Amino acid sequence: MTRRLLEGSEAVAEAMVAAGCRFFAGYPMTPFTEVLEHMARLLPEYGGTCINAESELEAVGMAWGAAATGTRSATGSTGQGLSLMQESLSELVSAHVPLLVLNMARAQGDYFQATRGGGHGDYRMPVLAPKDAAEAVDLMRPAFELADRWRTPVLMFGDYYLAHTAQSVDVPDVVDPPPPGDWALDGSTGGSGHAKLLSPLGDHKRRDDVGYDLQEHYRRVARGVQEMTEGIEPMWEELGTEDAEVVVMAWGTPGRYVRAAVRELRERGRKVGFLRPVTLYPFPDAAVQQAAKNARLVAVYENNQGQMTDDVRLALEGRVPVRFIGGLSLDHSGFGIAPDLEVATLVQRIEEVLPA
Repeated sequence: MTRRLLEGSEAVAEAMVAAGCRFFAGYPMTPFTEVLEHMARLLPEYGGTCINAESELEAVGMAWGAAATGTRSATGSTGQGLSLMQESLSELVSAHVPLLVLNMARAQGDYFQATRGGGHGDYRMPVLAPKDAAEAVDLMRPAFELADRWRTPVLMFGDYYLAHTAQSVDVPDVVDPPPPGDWALDGSTGGSGHAKLLSPLGDHKRRDDVGYDLQEHYRRVARGVQEMTEGIEPMWEELGTEDAEVVVMAWGTPGRYVRAAVRELRERGRKVGFLRPVTLYPFPDAAVQQAAKNARLVAVYENNQGQMTDDVRLALEGRVPVRFIGGLSLDHSGFGIAPDLEVATLVQRIEEVLPA
């Protein structure tokens, strides 16, 4: 492991390669583009392949094909590009194919897309939301391991700040990819009458005169999603919630600024706490309930119109009032540079909801 000063996109790319990713496909779209460029530079050195696809539709299809062979694979885009990938992502869940997916988002308007999904069927996939490049690097290997363990796509949610801010990070040493699982398609069973199958319609070959009976497959998919949801330990960051009258929640990059605002208010003697979910799915319900058990209010800051607020309310089940104190904040580019992300502004937002 070496400590280096890297732009976030380069740090994320190096962490993917270090974790054993050997195939990457994507289509350039700011602020995701630089991740694709760095993967194109890095992967050939380790025997991997990076493809600049014709569109996000082709990118996710290429990544699906590579992942189906047991190769650690990844793709990504911004939220706009991921909209084009939603059908494939939902079917990857039903086909039990592991894949890492990056969203270098513009602001935080893609929370519903990430945690609810826009594809078809009854599916969910794990979502990790690092606050900066250093945390993204730390989470990269666990993200691939979650994908492999549960044979599912895993979404890592970044943004313009994470992608384009230089930061000192600990880059792990490169490891060899794990061997393919026994489910992987290597061509050895073709023509045997017992060919392996990775399909959203089922996991085994069916005789032509029988057709498809999908109910049991869909039930297995549902059971798998439930077991995954219950089996993944949610992650979160917490500060000063023991005595908090108001707990402030935020996720991703804004969490860094909100944490600083909470720390400043605590230094002034105000009973304010902070909680940042790192796993957006599964959501850390129990941690939210524990943090807010003595609170009079939970305030939620997001750079959108209030999306995580729904999950906070669901977690608390009416025990504590929840108030949204965020709002969409962008510059003229629309890439997610938020004028409101300064500590003084956030302190004022929090003070407006503090008890007199």
